[in-house]
This record gives sequence, C-alpha cells and structure tokens, in this order.
Amino acid sequence: MENVDLKDQELLKKIEKGLDLTFKKLLKAKRQTDGVFVFSENGKIIKVKARDMKD
Repeated sequence: MENVDLKDQELLKKIEKGLDLTFKKLLKAKRQTDGVFVFSENGKIIKVKARDMKD
C-alpha cells in the first residue's frame, strides 16, 4: 500500500509542477499583450492586469 501512496504523491507533485509552469507561461504571454486575468471571488468578478500580478 505504501508504494501506491508514494506513486500518488509523485504524480501530484508532477501535476503541481506542470500547473505552475503553465501558469508562468500564461502570465508571461498576458504581460506581453497587456492582458487581463478575470477571477471570481465569493461570486464577485475581479479583473487584474497581468503586469500587476506577482511572479
């Protein structure tokens, strides 16, 4: 059973790393085009300019 848990943990780490890299690429592309991110927080729509976001 421990072997399965380790495989799951490794897979989760790989997925997290992939998502992080993907977001960084998206952020870079949005900054180049002066793009905007749109988020929903507690039912409220929030727009944030890519250049205002931290890396």
